[in-house]
Amino acid sequence: MSNLQQIKESKIVAVVRADSSKEAIEFSEACIRGGITSIELTYTIPHVEEAIVTLSKRFPEILIGAGTVLDATTAKLAMQAGAKFIVSPGFDKDTALLCNLYQTPYLPGCMTVTDMMTALSNGCQMIKLFPGGLFGPKAIKQFKAPLPQLSIMPTGGVDLDNVEEWFNYGAEAVGVGSSLLKGNLDEIEKRVREFLLRVKG
Repeated sequence: MSNLQQIKESKIVAVVRADSSKEAIEFSEACIRGGITSIELTYTIPHVEEAIVTLSKRFPEILIGAGTVLDATTAKLAMQAGAKFIVSPGFDKDTALLCNLYQTPYLPGCMTVTDMMTALSNGCQMIKLFPGGLFGPKAIKQFKAPLPQLSIMPTGGVDLDNVEEWFNYGAEAVGVGSSLLKGNLDEIEKRVREFLLRVKG
């Protein structure tokens, strides 16, 4: 199975932000115990590469990616640490070219049809609708009307109350951060199970 296919099969990508790489590992392990199989570790985490290396070695079956990647240099560092997919808040052509070269999925943040056309023409096979909360689930149908070939992962604004709706309107995966990573580790694990129950049954 390709890395992109695994993201789609996962349905939910846990977007992990934390105050340290240690905390990021703890959050990620709680998500994995709950059933998450794809995790995005953001570059807002201090020493995030340590967490990418540790989790990639500890859980080879889990797809570990890097998020908040702003440039190709950072993308290369993330891939060298073991990241299997790259996510950005916006589109960056150099990052797209690098990821294409290494056959690593690149999911740039897009919020207009122009953004999405640029991403598609630069080889991006899935885009991140960001911030998803600005649009709402119905927007996916509207974006896919002129671009039916578009594969969309909304991030931001996805919660337990609307996660099913996002998929009903055509999302192929969703990125979930703050609404997933609340409370202690046991609570995170429990919430992951609730999310997965909604989308996988």
